[in-house]
Amino acid sequence: MFTIGDFARHGRVSVRMLRHYDATGLLRPAHVDPASGYRHYTATQLARLNRIIALKDLGFTLQQVQDIVDEKVGLDELRGMLRLRRAELETAMAVAGARLVQVEARLRAIESEGHMPTNDVVIKSVPSVRVAELTATAASYEPEDISPVIGPLYDELFRCLGSAGITPTGPGVAYYEDAPEGGGRISVHAAVQVSAPLQDGAFRILDLPSLDEAATIVHRGSMDTVLPTAQALARWIDANGYQSTGYPREINLECPENRDDWVTELQAPVTRAGSVAPQPGR
Repeated sequence: MFTIGDFARHGRVSVRMLRHYDATGLLRPAHVDPASGYRHYTATQLARLNRIIALKDLGFTLQQVQDIVDEKVGLDELRGMLRLRRAELETAMAVAGARLVQVEARLRAIESEGHMPTNDVVIKSVPSVRVAELTATAASYEPEDISPVIGPLYDELFRCLGSAGITPTGPGVAYYEDAPEGGGRISVHAAVQVSAPLQDGAFRILDLPSLDEAATIVHRGSMDTVLPTAQALARWIDANGYQSTGYPREINLECPENRDDWVTELQAPVTRAGSVAPQPGR
């Protein structure tokens, strides 16, 4: 027999963990000395310990592990548990991938701090345009909160337009406002240019107001990496005596299948600094 210390070394776990497994009934020692209380294990118990470790590494809870190793779970139920775990891991990987994109974007923003691309920003007027749109609410203006909202909005908008027999006549236009409920929430408008009568039904058709002055910059790449471009635009506005009067519009100039090849113009409404009172929440 092995002492608890030797068994822990062979099983590559801690003595504390073996004591916890004993307390929960997951792996009880083969023998406990009645006088000293010392735990002893047999070599055959290493197989159960290895199975416990393998199932834990898959992310199962200790209760699920115990049900599996005690054969309280049938084959069909085990398949279901594994499929569910696979779906959970796929979701976690997608979330981690999106977070990695944001980390890389923030690193690029830090690395480019103090290097303002002034020649990339143009002040121009933007005419009114008629658009069809759908609207939803995002938790914040952060790209990781906007992207999961605006993508499905556009999918649904194009489905509705197809059902209504309306063909877009120009690029997509995404724009944002502070949500009425506050708390940092954002009203997300997924729109596309159309030539059709005004309406307010399953989707709205409206005239998006013109902008007398807009500071514009072109972003190349996925909108998940827009942060450095947006920050460069904000720095230019501040450094050149302007003041933002709202959230930038996003004009989808080119949207090929590869999102890294997207071309989007950001149009930030501005006025000369000091000519209007600052807007809350901006």
